[in-house]
Amino acid sequence: MLDKLGIKRITLALPFRLNHVHCFIAEEADGYKILDAGLHNTTTEKIWEKEIEGKQITDIIVSHYHPDHFGYAGKLQERTNARIWMSEIDLQAALQAWEQPFLEKLWENYYRAGIPEEKSRALTQNTAAFAPLVTPYPKVENILKEGETIQFGKYVYEIIHTPGHSDGLVTFYNQEKNVLLSTDHVLPRITPNISYWFHGDPNPLENYLNSLEKIKKLDVEWVIPSHGDPFQNASKRIQEIETHHKERLNSLKEMLKTGLTVYETMEKLFPKKLAVHDTRFAVGETVAHLEYLRLAGECTRELTDGVYMYHVTN
Repeated sequence: MLDKLGIKRITLALPFRLNHVHCFIAEEADGYKILDAGLHNTTTEKIWEKEIEGKQITDIIVSHYHPDHFGYAGKLQERTNARIWMSEIDLQAALQAWEQPFLEKLWENYYRAGIPEEKSRALTQNTAAFAPLVTPYPKVENILKEGETIQFGKYVYEIIHTPGHSDGLVTFYNQEKNVLLSTDHVLPRITPNISYWFHGDPNPLENYLNSLEKIKKLDVEWVIPSHGDPFQNASKRIQEIETHHKERLNSLKEMLKTGLTVYETMEKLFPKKLAVHDTRFAVGETVAHLEYLRLAGECTRELTDGVYMYHVTN
């Protein structure tokens, strides 16, 4: 499918449990475009150096601000003088998410979540450690906007804003081939992490479920994701993801009959021992689900001794 679209997949290793990210490069009349860039580290640098040798890179498209997609974009721009494309929402998120003002607030947020002090410190340090993996920041002068189109390879794609995994995440749809470059919005084997990171839209899970419905209406035949292999029948996979979140929300309502902090809830949702990086994602996903229920009126949140307690309402 990728060959037919004129797209080449570049797989970059990640030092996490999710151990890879797919980026893409496509040749056009005046040069090459790149979709996503990977982390800024030595492994990524070596692969891109080999890939872009002798090529004129005109554009780098960044689907969203998370480090495995955004991280090397700035350095790659320095090396190629390419134009950077990104959504305005995620551009602003990227310029704040690893800076000191946000990091200073993290401690308070983790405290309110009921996370022990030593673990809070480790989680904050884990976030701060990403700074060298996402800098230098790119200079973004081209904004990806909902409903506009962009050429990538042999075909033109509609830009679709699909918030949830990040507030400004975009996907790319070509109607002629009925194919979606889904980035991290719809994945074949895992459910994308839907977290509230203590900034941005307060209800990312609601946004995500609405974004899934937006894509479901397209009845996409082929999906090309940023993690995992291309697959068919987007609507079937979307239904599976929706069912997963519905079951998790129902489980949460049972748990909250006794009243729980975010940290206590997380330990019930994710009972296996987690590394610090994975714990940070688990906390974010737990908050996103709790806040979805609270904003829907299905649970309450009370501040007790500086810590939030969540209780089911019925």
